[in-house]
Amino acid sequence: MIEFHDFSIGYGERTLLGEVEATIEKGKLTALIGRNGTGKSTLLRAIAGLNGRYSGRIMLAGRSVADMRAGEMAKTLAFVTTERTRIANLKCEDVVAIGRAPYTNWIGRMQQADREIVLRSLAAVGMEAYANRTMDKMSDGECQRIMIARALAQATPVILLDEPTSFLDMPNRYELCSLLARLAHEEKKCILFSTHELDIALSLADTIALVDSPHLLCLPTEEMRRSGCIERLFHNSSVAFDAVTGFIKVGQ
Repeated sequence: MIEFHDFSIGYGERTLLGEVEATIEKGKLTALIGRNGTGKSTLLRAIAGLNGRYSGRIMLAGRSVADMRAGEMAKTLAFVTTERTRIANLKCEDVVAIGRAPYTNWIGRMQQADREIVLRSLAAVGMEAYANRTMDKMSDGECQRIMIARALAQATPVILLDEPTSFLDMPNRYELCSLLARLAHEEKKCILFSTHELDIALSLADTIALVDSPHLLCLPTEEMRRSGCIERLFHNSSVAFDAVTGFIKVGQ
């Protein structure tokens, strides 16, 4: 799980999040939502140990991020970024095998157990038939599944994803987030993903982590829906949030 204790982060004199006390639980899919520029990506990078300019503590599976060495972090957390990934001349099986790097010997040689984990990871995301294909000849949705398979091959209890549905059409967005929910439930992983897709977050996530600067509010999805917090955050003169459908309505 991910825990925040007296956590604060910001830029210069601007506080994005302040004195946060919150927990992201394992075995659940948690959607991180909030207005643009409120620090969702900054928060994910801090959790991943890529931004140490914060105060307070972030705990991963009982260990402080600040105290974890790179090798230990690589066995605890996998991070799927928002960038499009196109690796020409490298088979999908080899891309996923990169996730085994924290466990291989000093020359990076995989054992049979590592190869089996790679194949199981591809199968878990429905991409076993793509093992020998290269990502430069695949769709965005297929490539995103390969990157999630790489994160699974890393065998970490925590997986972070920054806007994983950014380049996907609506059917693929739902399919990908349904996959994340299944992996969280079946693999008992703590999966946290940022998104602007409120309808997907409210229909597929178990928990919502709402950035309402400088606060971070984490509630079960139905409780968050009933709380009115989302309506208050996203409501203005031209935009209104429908708590029943989860859609943003413009020109209300």
